[in-house]
Amino acid sequence: MEIYIVRHGETFWNEKKLLQGSTDIELNENGKKLAVLTGEALKDTRIDRIYASPLKRAYETACLIRGDRDIPIIKNDLIREMNFGDYEGQNASELLKDESQSFKYFFKRPELYTPTTNGETLEHLCERAGKFMEEVIEPLAGDPGIERVMIVAHGAINKAMMMHVKKHGMEAFWSGGLQKNCNVIILEYNNGSYNIIEETKTFY
Repeated sequence: MEIYIVRHGETFWNEKKLLQGSTDIELNENGKKLAVLTGEALKDTRIDRIYASPLKRAYETACLIRGDRDIPIIKNDLIREMNFGDYEGQNASELLKDESQSFKYFFKRPELYTPTTNGETLEHLCERAGKFMEEVIEPLAGDPGIERVMIVAHGAINKAMMMHVKKHGMEAFWSGGLQKNCNVIILEYNNGSYNIIEETKTFY
C-alpha cells in the first residue's frame, strides 16, 4: 500500500510567517492554486481514500486535490496541527530569535522545546500521530480494495507521522526538513514495515 502525506496549501498566515497551529486559517489564492495543480498532476493516480485534518486549510487542500473524482475524504481530529498555545498568531521568525522564549529550540533543538501556556508538547503530538497511523492507516494494508491512501494535514503533525515511520529520537524530529506547501511524502507500507520512496516530492 502506498501512502501520500501532503502538507496543506499556502495560507494568509503562511505569507506573513505567523504561527498557525490550531488556529483555523483559510488558504490564500496561491495555496488554492498549488492544491489544484497538485490535483491535476495526480488526476490519473489511483487514490482510494483521503484523510484530512478538520482545519480548513487542510480540508480545502484535500478537496482541491480530489477535484471531481469520487474519492471519500474523511476528517480525523488526530491529525489536526500542533497546538502552539499563546504562540499562535505571532511571527515565527521573531519568536525563533527571541532568546527568552523556548520556541527558539523548536526547529534546531526540538528535544529541548517546551510549550507556552495552553500549548502542546512534541511528545503528545507524536503520540497522536502514532495512534493515527497504528489505528487508522496501517490496518488498511490488509484491505484488497485499497492500493493508495492520501493524508492531508500540516507541517508539524506530518513530521510526527514520520517519527512513527522512522523511529527516531526527538532530536531528529525535523529529519528531512519542513515540508513546503503541497509537498508530498510518499511511503510504502507492507507486511508491517515502511519504505520511504520520496520525502520532498512536489507535483506543481
